[in-house]
Amino acid sequence: MKTVPLKAFNRTLSRRGGAKKLRESGVIPAVIYGRRTKPENLEVNAKELEDLMHRSASENILVDLAVNNGNRLALIQDIQHHPLNGKVLHVDLHEVAENELVTVMVPVETSGEPAGVKTSGGVLEHVLFKLKVRALPKDLPEQVLIDVTHLELGKSIHISEIPPIPGVEIIGNPNTPVVAVAMAKAEVEEVVPEGTPVAAGDVEMIKEKKEEGDEDAAAVKGAAPAKGSAPAKGAAPAKGAAPAKSEAKAGDKAAAAPAEKKK
Repeated sequence: MKTVPLKAFNRTLSRRGGAKKLRESGVIPAVIYGRRTKPENLEVNAKELEDLMHRSASENILVDLAVNNGNRLALIQDIQHHPLNGKVLHVDLHEVAENELVTVMVPVETSGEPAGVKTSGGVLEHVLFKLKVRALPKDLPEQVLIDVTHLELGKSIHISEIPPIPGVEIIGNPNTPVVAVAMAKAEVEEVVPEGTPVAAGDVEMIKEKKEEGDEDAAAVKGAAPAKGSAPAKGAAPAKGAAPAKSEAKAGDKAAAAPAEKKK
């Protein structure tokens, strides 16, 4: 990995209010730390940092940091952005040595069109988008490039099958797949023919609204009379049913009337 130059200065304003004033003046607060050095508060020019990030093709940027009339080798470890406008708020720098092994995450890229995609209608899938690698700073790759031209449908490339990169160790389970060609998933829309009976548990959509009169009539038709209510006019009494209470009283009065007259 090539180093890119970046200037830095000792930070004089380290509190929260001071960091805000730095950003307003076009300066980004930064901190540098490492295994052999104590953390130090720095500041870098905002425009220089943004230009450096735009020119870099990798997430991992190795900088030759010029600070205090000396040069220090460091990796840009983390960049904090504003959640709304995306502007850089803070930068973390990890100081490394030229002869020190460094472990970073590197993106996975592919080259070529897989045979399983070209001839069998498959889809190339990334199982892993990043790989953990260990190397000296000068040997760190910007990306891990995998040739997938020979990849057939249903096949995959595992970590152990990635061609060796000089000076780079790929860390991970050798049997873990990185990329694969899988069968394309077709979306099938089920069409139900008109007039098909609705299965239990399905909801039947009523297309035509019944008239209120028809609905009331349907509710009345076949409904049993309420308890204690008299039968409808002209309707025959149920078989074996006792006469209504009012009819029984009328019959008793009719029978008693002649007897009273005779006396």
